[in-house]
Amino acid sequence: MKSRQFDLIAFDWDGTLFDSTAIITRCIQMAVRDVGGTVPSDKDASYVIGMALMQALAHAAPDVPKDKYPELGARYRHHYIAHQNDISLFDGVLPLLAELKARHHLLTVATGKSRHGLDEALQAVELKGVFDGSRTADETAGKPHPLMLRELMAEFGVGPERTLMIGDTTHDLQMALNAGCACVGVSYGAHEPAAFDALQPRFVAHSVRELHDWLVAHG
Repeated sequence: MKSRQFDLIAFDWDGTLFDSTAIITRCIQMAVRDVGGTVPSDKDASYVIGMALMQALAHAAPDVPKDKYPELGARYRHHYIAHQNDISLFDGVLPLLAELKARHHLLTVATGKSRHGLDEALQAVELKGVFDGSRTADETAGKPHPLMLRELMAEFGVGPERTLMIGDTTHDLQMALNAGCACVGVSYGAHEPAAFDALQPRFVAHSVRELHDWLVAHG
């Protein structure tokens, strides 16, 4: 077995492992419409994916007054819950995670989801015991603040030079840069990959298969 370059691999969730970008975008738009705000475009709504929920909704709906934020958040959760069973892991994710696990990488999640939302997703039978740790925006700090990664590195005693962050947004890659970690982008999620270049990813994968192959060769 080739020696590992990275001991700890942190994955973003939505748009990286979970095929949820389109549904999250629609739920943001419906929530803004429900509270009387100007409905954001698909591009603007998808841009905020990966941020902490209220930070994301405030950015996507700048004309919604702050006193309506609780209602805005509640409407987003209402729509998301109604559609969450429509969402699944991208094809190829489970074999990828299994291979990385067999190579003894520490597998973690660093996500803008809430702790409750991530824990619900991790209840799936096929994900039992796959991840060694996780951090969510509501228990640390939202991306691109590096606190999630710093806490995961501290938990497992792994330095930034041995840590890799994988995500589909500039928020993910900027968080890695802020934490001093290497990063890999995926182009099949929320953000256009042209925006990744300035954030110095080691690689940009255009499919889970490409991500799998790169990690086996270079991870």
